[in-house]
Amino acid sequence: MNATSLSELAAAAGARAPDDGGEFVLLGLPDVNGSVRGKALRPKAFEVALARGSVITDLLLALDPTDTPIASYERFGIRSGAGDLIVRPDPSTLRELTWLPGWRICLCTPVWPDGSSCELSSRETLRRALEQLADLGYESRAALEYEVRVRDAGGQPLSSGLSYSLGEVARFERFVAALVPALDALEVELAAVHTEAGPGLLELVLAARDGLRAADDAAFVKLAVKEVAASLGMQASFLAKTTAGQEGSSGHVHLSCWADGVNAFAADAGELELSETFGAAIAGVLERLPAASLMLNPTINSYKRLVPGWFAPVNVSWGIENRSCAVRAIQGEDRSRWRIECRRPGADANPYLTLAALVVSITGGIRDRATPPAPVAGDASERADLPPLPGSLESALRAFDADPTFRAGVGEAFCDYYRISREWELSAWREAVSDWERERYGRVV
Repeated sequence: MNATSLSELAAAAGARAPDDGGEFVLLGLPDVNGSVRGKALRPKAFEVALARGSVITDLLLALDPTDTPIASYERFGIRSGAGDLIVRPDPSTLRELTWLPGWRICLCTPVWPDGSSCELSSRETLRRALEQLADLGYESRAALEYEVRVRDAGGQPLSSGLSYSLGEVARFERFVAALVPALDALEVELAAVHTEAGPGLLELVLAARDGLRAADDAAFVKLAVKEVAASLGMQASFLAKTTAGQEGSSGHVHLSCWADGVNAFAADAGELELSETFGAAIAGVLERLPAASLMLNPTINSYKRLVPGWFAPVNVSWGIENRSCAVRAIQGEDRSRWRIECRRPGADANPYLTLAALVVSITGGIRDRATPPAPVAGDASERADLPPLPGSLESALRAFDADPTFRAGVGEAFCDYYRISREWELSAWREAVSDWERERYGRVV
């Protein structure tokens, strides 16, 4: 690695050499909230980082979404003096940024100063989950769908909110025209876009990728969407619920398991019955879904989306081609495309933790040879007999605490760390006073 130069890495990746002296590499660390944080390195400094790593503050492990240090951590962060964390570039993730000519981005892996693995990294948490699945002989293939709300410079939504409108999708043309080359440079394949039933709501459908690459692609998409929109004077948001009475923003995940190049979810040709592996995977997700909600729906706002009537699942349910369920089983003539769609995650979820939660759940189901209940027919949200899923961050925390099997699969050290960050969000919410409270109670109490 010592002899590898940035120019050689760029050439190997098919990237262009910069035309001027303004070249930087953004060394990015996906944080617990899903943001990519880091610093910009000049080429020589990046090559040193390739050889020996680079130093960054461990405060990045302990910041909330407003950049406030989480004071509950003692081993790292503000209370320990915000010491060093070593980050090592992953050269396979080196990509160009079209909105910053001459600049690139490269994701990195954190380690503690003593060289030990940083078990608190969301990207490494997914890697460990994938290793557990690999121990059973399977690899994952996943694709994410993001609903993003886009507004113009005046704050007005780009569309009126007609779903799948061929007329209104053209209103996003300027944004999409800049986004597509940005994603191409990031080596992310955008398969399709369409409008959704909310003002300014656009769904981005990503192509399926193997393993860790699916989450890397999703992290790059979130970064690119926000930065491309800003470069055009627009605003883009992945907030799960922006306006009461309007559709929220989902982050659905399509996922399948493969062995020896064959989709393990597919049944024999001519059969539509679920294979044993497919059924076990569905059962595993259903069993762990209450606890997994803390990772799939990580904020106070997440649960504003999860209400009946908006195609956002509220109970433990699955069905064949049933979009009202938490888990949708997708079959069809092309058996390579048999997969589950988990419809619980919001667009606000960290993609690494979303996939880690689902992979851990599937791994447990396959290992235990679990069997799912009967599939739901009709509107699952109307079924009072189905177990409810957490409807708030508080109840998600309780479900998370009540499932030691799920926590063990994800990793106890990470779960303890993650739990503190969610408690911090609850504490911040309890201390806040909203406009709704002032308007509702101010004149009458």
